[in-house]
Amino acid sequence: MTTTTTDDRALADLQREHGPALFHFLLGLTFGDRQRAEDLLQETLVRAWQHPEAFDGPYESMRPWLFTVGRRLAIDARRSRLARPAEVSDAVLESAPGREDTAESAASALDVRKAVRTLSPEHRAVLVQIYFRGLSVGETAEVLGIPAGTVKSRSYYALRLLSRNLPGYSSRSSSVSSGSRAAASATAA
Repeated sequence: MTTTTTDDRALADLQREHGPALFHFLLGLTFGDRQRAEDLLQETLVRAWQHPEAFDGPYESMRPWLFTVGRRLAIDARRSRLARPAEVSDAVLESAPGREDTAESAASALDVRKAVRTLSPEHRAVLVQIYFRGLSVGETAEVLGIPAGTVKSRSYYALRLLSRNLPGYSSRSSSVSSGSRAAASATAA
C-alpha cells in the first residue's frame, strides 16, 4: 500500500484490513470500554489520513505503525482523564442526599421547640422519653411510674397537639372536632 497521498480508497482498505485487529487491541487498552476503543480507532485512522508519509514507510504492513499510534493515543487519553476530576454519573447524583438549608433547619428546630413548650409537663415528659431518649412504651411507663396505656394516650394526644401548633404541618388525625379534642385532652391528662 504505497502511495504519496492518502485517498479514500486507501483509507478504506486500511480500515478493512487492520481495523478489526486494531479495535480489539484498543479494547484491551481501554479495559473493555467499547466506546473509548471506537473513539481511539477513529482517531488512529484520522492520524493515518493526516500522515500520508506513513504509507510510504520501509515496512511491509501499516499494522505496527497503527498499533503504535493507537497505543500512544490511549495513553494520552488516560493521562488526560486522570488529570481532571472523576466524572460523576447522574445515578450517583440522584442518590446523593440533598444539601439541607441550614437556615431552614434552624427555623424548623425553633418552631418545634416553641410547639413542645405549649404541651403540658406530662405530655412533654412522655415525648422526651419516647422520641428523644428512644425508650419503648413499657420503659417509659416504668421510668415515669405510670401505666403503659397512659403513656400511649399521652404520646398520641401530645403529637396531635404538636401537629396543630407547628406551622405548615397538618396531620390526618387533626380532623377531629374541637369538642372531642377537649374531651380527649381531659381524659388523657
